Amino acid sequence: MNKLQYTRENLADTLRRHGINPTHQRIEIAHALFSRQAHLSADQVMAIVNEKHSETSKATVYNTLNLFRQKKLVREVIVDPSKVFYDPNMEPHYHIYNLESGELTDIDASSVRISGLPQLPGGVVAEGMDVVIRVRPESDNNS
Repeated sequence: MNKLQYTRENLADTLRRHGINPTHQRIEIAHALFSRQAHLSADQVMAIVNEKHSETSKATVYNTLNLFRQKKLVREVIVDPSKVFYDPNMEPHYHIYNLESGELTDIDASSVRISGLPQLPGGVVAEGMDVVIRVRPESDNNS
């Protein structure tokens, strides 16, 4: 769904195609994520959804984001144990996380080379790999 106009109607269809019942709150949460094509935290999603009507609880936002993740509509990007973003871009890519600004930006997967991966244990297959490059301004001496 990357290059089209995101409407509540076509997002409802997308949810149905992924086996998700398109309730009003789920559609609003999907619209908050997909219409912006940005990396958002659950709190940011909740703030966007509740801008006009404060009707969506934190539990609903977290449960819906978890459902979207399970159904492979979004991916979870964990930049540190207390900071999780939800990314609607499901194409192969990696991330740069600015420790000072809190900004998370995409890196095209073709611009990163990784070699020497370990052999996986028997009975498992790789589903994906996350790369987050954490950056800070050079003048920051907190190394």
